[in-house]
Amino acid sequence: MKKTVVINVVGLTKRLIGEHTPFIKSFLDRGKASYIKPLLPAVTCSVQSTYVTGKWPSEHGIVGNGWYFKDECEVKFWRQSNKLVQQPKLWDDLKKKYPNFTCANHFWWYNMYSNVDYSLTPRPNYLADGRKIPDVYSHPAQLRDEMQGTLGTFPLFEFWGPKTTINSSKWIADAAMLTDKKHHPDLTLIYLPHLDYNLQRYGLDFKVISKDLNEIDGVVKKLVNYYESLETRVILLSEYGITNVNRPIHLNRVLRKEGYIAIREERGLELLDAGASEAFAVADHQIAHIYCKHPDTVQRIIELVTPLAGVEKVLFGETLKDANIAHERCGDIVVVADRDSWFTYYFWEDDAKAPDYARMVDIHKKPGYDPVEMMTDPKDKLVMAKVIGKLIKKKLGFRTVMDIIPIDATLIKGSHGRQTEDQEDFPIFISNQKTAIKKESITAIEVRDLIEDHLLS
Repeated sequence: MKKTVVINVVGLTKRLIGEHTPFIKSFLDRGKASYIKPLLPAVTCSVQSTYVTGKWPSEHGIVGNGWYFKDECEVKFWRQSNKLVQQPKLWDDLKKKYPNFTCANHFWWYNMYSNVDYSLTPRPNYLADGRKIPDVYSHPAQLRDEMQGTLGTFPLFEFWGPKTTINSSKWIADAAMLTDKKHHPDLTLIYLPHLDYNLQRYGLDFKVISKDLNEIDGVVKKLVNYYESLETRVILLSEYGITNVNRPIHLNRVLRKEGYIAIREERGLELLDAGASEAFAVADHQIAHIYCKHPDTVQRIIELVTPLAGVEKVLFGETLKDANIAHERCGDIVVVADRDSWFTYYFWEDDAKAPDYARMVDIHKKPGYDPVEMMTDPKDKLVMAKVIGKLIKKKLGFRTVMDIIPIDATLIKGSHGRQTEDQEDFPIFISNQKTAIKKESITAIEVRDLIEDHLLS
């Protein structure tokens, strides 16, 4: 068994490797790479599950970062249980063949209750007074206390939201190295999310993202130098490429206008009632699952959404099977945006009636993905003063709502989820083992076996 580490640099593409990433460029130059043909959907949970199972979403069941749980009549995003992935993972297979094999997973998704030996994943504490306290979940349980005792509390609010920084990726990297020093796992998976933030905020604007590229380059350098000093086989890979967008599409507003969406009004604010709706969309970056209550609705919805500006493909029936996404969790229809567009979850028609969570960082209540959670209102010059005031109230034990997120989807300039056309925007697989790379491009389901080859060959 050859010691191997897989470093997932989110959003990394050949287009981004250059003057602002000198170490990653040097790693590429002395190693070898394959392009990874983009998965549909090209989103975190689906791609990671495909990489570790070697199966398509139609087989492992992770059809997005979230979906409609039909038995509960609720849309849920960012679930954590590994039992949701309906196929054996690489480490499951290896443990059967090699009883002494060990694996560490640092922040790859569906990390809880898996069969890895050492794991860390974000898991805040939600207190009775309304506060959200940064924390992580670990296996074994004492690993959490060891890591936070050494590195400090995981910087949750720098991992997602308006205050994202390189510190969350640094913490994850440092934790991985500490785990390795103490436990020496054969395989380590590391998730570095930093590029996800400003690439979605600003797109491929190198005047802005050059700093982010340089910061993640430094974290990768530290990791690679550490692992290569132990004669480790090192893989750098990514899940998707982020490209420029300029058009948000509000599918649920279209469906509402035609009478398909059911709305509940509470305290003067509107909520989407998915269970009562004839049809609704679960937006996830550049794809959206549309769930229909009755089969005879499907064709009418297809005719409604197909001509919409920004819609590139409408998949249903056999075309869902052809795309390897057909699964009981999948929408009856999957809509794919064109290269300039992405889908919002917005269902209200009047911002004054938007639900309270629309103006908050609340990844679990929103019935769809919301990248605007990384923004504050650029027109509000007092926003930081408001944030400080709200934080002081929370620390004093008062309940307060952190309603600082704008309802303006046009602020987002980068997205992912569709299958990009240009190889420069494909995810990438780079190895320091030149002989391991046999092809210029691979599919997402081939990544699992390539990782296994690094361990065994």
